[in-house]
Amino acid sequence: MSGNTITQLQRHSCTPSRAARELGLKRSEFDLAVHLGQIRTVPDEGGGGRRVTGSEIDRLRATDGFPDSLRRRVRLVGTTEGAQVMDVPVGRFTRLARLGLYSPVRFYLNRYRAVVWLYLAEELEQFTTVEENTPLLTARRMPEELRDLLDTGVDLRARNWRHRHRGFLLRLAEDPWESAGVLAAFLDPVQISELVPDPYERSHLLRFRPGPPAHGTQGTPAAHLIEKIMTADHPDETDWLRAELTRVLEDARSLRPAPRPTARRTPSVQPQDPPPPQAEPARGLLGWLRRRSA
Repeated sequence: MSGNTITQLQRHSCTPSRAARELGLKRSEFDLAVHLGQIRTVPDEGGGGRRVTGSEIDRLRATDGFPDSLRRRVRLVGTTEGAQVMDVPVGRFTRLARLGLYSPVRFYLNRYRAVVWLYLAEELEQFTTVEENTPLLTARRMPEELRDLLDTGVDLRARNWRHRHRGFLLRLAEDPWESAGVLAAFLDPVQISELVPDPYERSHLLRFRPGPPAHGTQGTPAAHLIEKIMTADHPDETDWLRAELTRVLEDARSLRPAPRPTARRTPSVQPQDPPPPQAEPARGLLGWLRRRSA
């Protein structure tokens, strides 16, 4: 989309808060709808961030069942309510989630610093309508190969969440440096230093590195846990991120090299000719006569 087109759209657009009110959504519901690609936004060139065009609001209002249909698409449920949606025991719901058969879209830490995963109710409902999934929901025992995986401690919830969140951030990236920053957000600092040894380039890259969606006071156990969830920990996931970051950085360097400090030039001092020697004043009568005549 060209700059002129974006500028024209902004003249008939509104802020996210205003758009949420226009659509009858809570701000958290609006943000999730944008995250899922259900509400399209355009860059706000004036102050950063994003805006929603009037035509996009009109499109959403014209959908069948608005606004309830839009709210249903962003309805989030935790483990207990998710088990109710799927009509399975809570334990089975958790085991299926650990196997990665459905993915969380958000998480938060409760007061006990336990991770609470949140799922889209609509996706869980769709899972139950697939005939191949019926044995997973109704059989007394899960298939042996799945039980073996669970016995090894497999838990793909964090990885699946990272995959979804990374896709959302990459959709918002507007140039290769921003894309590189998104990819770097899921790697630990040691690996970033290995891939980007140049300190100026690494500093520029980290400017575009988004933080985690959940926050904890820096240095606290909660912050460490959030950082752990955000950081890739599967070898194949890490290898893909490293390879993709290397590729995107090549595009970023071609587009716009990382800035470097300008070296200060010390003005050179030109040697000056020594002052001409001063004649030593004459002494005695001759000197008095010269001074008098002067």
